[in-house]
Amino acid sequence: MKRLHRHDLYSWSEFNEERNIDFHGLLWVRPGGNILVDPLPLSEHDQEHLTQLGGAAWIVITNSDHVRDALMIAKHTGAKLAGPKAESATFPISCERWLGDGDELIAGLKALALEGSKSPGELALLIDNDTLVTGDLVRAHEGGRLCILPDPKLSNKGLAIASVKRLAAFPEIEAVLTGDGWPVFRDGHQRLNELLQALENSTG
Repeated sequence: MKRLHRHDLYSWSEFNEERNIDFHGLLWVRPGGNILVDPLPLSEHDQEHLTQLGGAAWIVITNSDHVRDALMIAKHTGAKLAGPKAESATFPISCERWLGDGDELIAGLKALALEGSKSPGELALLIDNDTLVTGDLVRAHEGGRLCILPDPKLSNKGLAIASVKRLAAFPEIEAVLTGDGWPVFRDGHQRLNELLQALENSTG
């Protein structure tokens, strides 16, 4: 796994040939038990690295299309699963916790429920107010520039733009760690506002 902009955050990736972007899994190493987000399958090297870093206490899945290898990793590590509350009735796997808007799984990890994406209540996660973790809606197909899902994938573009506007209102965000595409490690708040402006201009 690769260390990110903070000493306690790690990521591993898988290139998606259909979309020509990387998919990412995230690990937050913390004294009270490590957190995984949208975990991809682990190579033998990454599995050993995860064990060295203390395994995982929780796995958070941002939406039903990002279940990925969560069940297998939960079986291996004993981690509990958390998913989006808005999908609880139809989610493909069972979870010990369902997260709604404003819920905190643990101190410093706040769930934000987004609307307008391809699944209801897709979660974005705010870590210590300065790092935003996104699932499907907010992504980056070019380095240094955020985007959202293509219009045909959105359930409601107006609500999707409103969700981006909400994220852009958090001034302390420094990094945006996308589940799909390039991460942004600096000036995340500015990049979110640039995305919002581009979206609003396109619908003006």
